[in-house]
Amino acid sequence: MKLSQFVYDLPNDKIAKYPAKNRDESRLMVLHKKTGKIEHKVFKDVLKYFNTDDLFVFNNTKVFPAMLKGIKEKTGAKIEVFLLRELNKKQRLWDVLVSPARKIRIGNKLYFGDSETLVAEVIDNTTSRGRTLRFLYDGDYDEFKKTLTEQGETPLPKFLNRETEPEDSERYQTVYAKQEGAVAAPTAGLHFSKILLKRFEIKGIKTIPITLHVGLGNFRNINVEDLTKHKMDNEQIYVSQETADVVNDTKKNKHKICAVGTTVVRTLESVVTVTGLLKPYEGWTNKFIFPPYDFLLPDAMITNFHLPKSIPLMSACAFGGYKQTLKAYKIAIKEGYKFGTYGDAMLII
Repeated sequence: MKLSQFVYDLPNDKIAKYPAKNRDESRLMVLHKKTGKIEHKVFKDVLKYFNTDDLFVFNNTKVFPAMLKGIKEKTGAKIEVFLLRELNKKQRLWDVLVSPARKIRIGNKLYFGDSETLVAEVIDNTTSRGRTLRFLYDGDYDEFKKTLTEQGETPLPKFLNRETEPEDSERYQTVYAKQEGAVAAPTAGLHFSKILLKRFEIKGIKTIPITLHVGLGNFRNINVEDLTKHKMDNEQIYVSQETADVVNDTKKNKHKICAVGTTVVRTLESVVTVTGLLKPYEGWTNKFIFPPYDFLLPDAMITNFHLPKSIPLMSACAFGGYKQTLKAYKIAIKEGYKFGTYGDAMLII
């Protein structure tokens, strides 16, 4: 398919800048794949569409405060550093994005914090905005990570067009986040509350985690019209033996498997065998899912309403069907649904 096929008109006022007051009370559109039928619900109604021994697969990655704001040595120019991933614990090396990139060169020192408690040196260029930083810190590793966390901010998506606020440290994180390593939240999971998960347990609906540490690859602009020529960034994934066993047993016993978010879909489809079984895996994936695509594992999917030309939109269209998913998006705009990270949700079943 072509990039231009994923363009639609999204008014700015339909992008949610803040989350719903209660996680599980955002709106929920239910799209029935086979019939195209659409229902309008509240998110906690999702429980009604699943039965005992059905399975929800969650991404338990945890967002770390990846945005650092500081100054450049000598000039005092304000700079932003977006931490992407740790390259070497012992040497305190990090792969980062910097802004404004044209002012940040190899050899520059960058200072963070009111008392310049954290210092980093630029030691290499990676991409146009990418750099490798060595943090100059004398304390042990735990002290360094604590300082890094204290200086960092929650890395909200740029399209929210607002400053990070204290509430974001909690709301831009799923209630089941456990494995730190993501620079963006798996947004479909933001709708789940602890109370709703307890109701799942009472009804006998199973839950199991995978881990995909969400990187910026989900949000990069696609610069090619032919989607087959787009290359995804690598993202780290973990699928345990227990998760593989539970998923395979659920499939064998013909119960539904619901993937919570495009990151879960991508993980499951990255490590499924040709016979439709999930295998344990620890490594990386750069899988790019767009229509047409034949899914081997999930029977249902929960996802947010995504922005035009975005990679998550393409994954949702692959699962729900290109034409009827975009038709559902037009209805969502007309009905006042909110889009983006803090927006409403869709269940495709």
